[in-house]
Amino acid sequence: MIIMRSSRWRPILSLSVLIITITFFVYYFVSHPSVRQQLSRTSLPVIGLLLVLYFGTVGALAMINSATLRLCKINIDSSDSLLLTAYSSIINFFGPLQSGPAFRAVYLKKRYSLNLKNYTVATLVYYFFYGAFSGLFLLSGYIRSWLLALVVVSIVALLLISRDRRAKQRLAALDLHAWYYLALTTFLQVGLVCLIYFTELKSIAPGTSFSQALIYTGAANLALFVSITPGAIGFREAFLLFSRHLHHIPASTIVAASILDRAMYIILLLIMALYIFGTHAQRQLKARMGS
Repeated sequence: MIIMRSSRWRPILSLSVLIITITFFVYYFVSHPSVRQQLSRTSLPVIGLLLVLYFGTVGALAMINSATLRLCKINIDSSDSLLLTAYSSIINFFGPLQSGPAFRAVYLKKRYSLNLKNYTVATLVYYFFYGAFSGLFLLSGYIRSWLLALVVVSIVALLLISRDRRAKQRLAALDLHAWYYLALTTFLQVGLVCLIYFTELKSIAPGTSFSQALIYTGAANLALFVSITPGAIGFREAFLLFSRHLHHIPASTIVAASILDRAMYIILLLIMALYIFGTHAQRQLKARMGS
């Protein structure tokens, strides 16, 4: 009953957060000329570089998808993984209720007879690496905390697994020899995201250092774990504002960088959508689902 009620209120809450965030962006943009001035510094070469880096993240996500399936002892063609990643990203942002992961799971089950329980555990392994790397980035200002944070997170994770009989059974069904590939591809994804944020911040506030971008990236990434909106809209900005005492980036720069980043991501999705639907690539996915 509680799950049903929460699922009923989730779309309303998600829409409310989106409206509040957009209203805040518009108000802040209109009432703070400094934000407009900062955004005006973004040049065409920077926009081109950001698009290249964003396409790189799509490739990294496709590699992560392949690595996750390798844990489940399934090999997927790289072109199939790339197309599935791009299509599910578009659905996740523009579709109802962030339905990209659900579409991906249905496709993989029909196409590759994927065991969804094993896939869920493999996905949790990915989230572990994603959260660990993001946490290390967030704590990078305290150099001694890098190893300490990693050790603490690892110990807690191992303790939880050791107490859960079903989790141990599921892990036994995975090909854990492929975990290193998943770790590397996840680090590649987080690293590319860091470069994107660093490029945006340097364009808006040239005095921004790479160490600030590392902490900024960690805070932005961790917001995804509590988000109910597409792309963590509203939640990511809140995390970045609350963590200013760590990265020391002004609020006006955070808002300007967020506006630039959201705009670049939407442009990326529109380009992928034009390609996928213009070449009828979505029919290939549907045909493979039916085969």
